[in-house]
Amino acid sequence: MPRLDFWYDLASTYSYPAAMRIDAAAEAAGVVVRWRPFLVGAIFKAHGWPDAPFNVLPTKGRYMWRDLQRICDALGLPFRRPEPFPQQSLTAMRAALVAHDGGWGEDFARRVYRAQFAEGRNIGERDTITAILDELGQDGDAVLAHAEAPENKSRLRSVTDEAEKLGIFGAPSFVTESGELFWGNDRLDQALAAA
Repeated sequence: MPRLDFWYDLASTYSYPAAMRIDAAAEAAGVVVRWRPFLVGAIFKAHGWPDAPFNVLPTKGRYMWRDLQRICDALGLPFRRPEPFPQQSLTAMRAALVAHDGGWGEDFARRVYRAQFAEGRNIGERDTITAILDELGQDGDAVLAHAEAPENKSRLRSVTDEAEKLGIFGAPSFVTESGELFWGNDRLDQALAAA
């Protein structure tokens, strides 16, 4: 089966609806999805952006919040604007690498998205991530100890470097096996068709 890489950051607004619908859409299209966590904020900084584009451009930010509400309403997803925005996702992203290694990364990612964008929890707080890990039947403290090990920190930097080399500039992004890049939740169906 063809494969599509789904590049996501747990602080990314439009990655929330994409994460909640990608598996069913991919199954219907006959495509295997590989979830790829990376730090979109590091890529923003590499482009000289001091903050998320939605904060740098307030008009764009106001539009994004309304647009995200419409998307979530259409998909039947609960939505609550997170405060602060963007939230610090570094610990959660490191844990996502460990979760994917263990075969439960997709469940972890979806749970973190729900915590932030549906329940108003701060994913930048270690206690929030520990609680989510525990809810998933994992040993939260043990997972975070592994996530914060030097080799895992280095791996997240390497994966983010890989994303930048692929030309990724935002999240969510989708990359086909041939290297074609699609950016944004609204490009998921096109990406699946191309895969």
